[in-house]
Amino acid sequence: MNGDLFADETRFTDEALGEQARVLRGFALARADALLAAVEEIAAAAPFRHLVTPAGTMSVAMTNCGERGWTSDARGYRYSAIDPDSGRPWPAMPPMLRELARDAAAALGFAGYAPDACLINRYLPGSRMGLHQDRDEGDKVAPIVSASLGIPAIFLFGGMKRNDRPRRIEVRHGDVVVWGGVDRLRYHGVAPVKPALHPLLGGKRINLTFRKTV
Repeated sequence: MNGDLFADETRFTDEALGEQARVLRGFALARADALLAAVEEIAAAAPFRHLVTPAGTMSVAMTNCGERGWTSDARGYRYSAIDPDSGRPWPAMPPMLRELARDAAAALGFAGYAPDACLINRYLPGSRMGLHQDRDEGDKVAPIVSASLGIPAIFLFGGMKRNDRPRRIEVRHGDVVVWGGVDRLRYHGVAPVKPALHPLLGGKRINLTFRKTV
């Protein structure tokens, strides 16, 4: 790792969300330009799409990289090594993305984190993500690492039951949320994104969500 490039990460501040859950404020700022360039390359090979779920079409557009990708249709949700739109494997996860996830997880004590999937979500004003648990992964202790780029959003972080009232946390460009261990199965989501402008992404928000699926 280039210590000069990522030196600012030694000065990030964090905010506790649970025993093993934190917002790492500004943790990805030093890498933001490179992360966005990597996302452009991934999307050129596996374009963003609005997935159909049993509940309807998602307002968030998404793609994936890594050994496996998350996909859905009217039959339900699943991970697959193959992009159903192209019939080819998902793009490989760039080392830059893998290192970000590893370093953020280590900041919370999850050493040796090795995600095999990165879900890349694109939010426009009005896009949202309903409260849900991530239960499709075989490993339900390894953390979820979620990096925000672009316009801000309200991250909803709830309890172990759907009707537990969630906290509302503004996540901004460069913030990374990590939750695992005893907090791994908390319900979470994103409130409808409000119109805003960001100098790098205009009116968009990009979210990178890293998972260890097996």
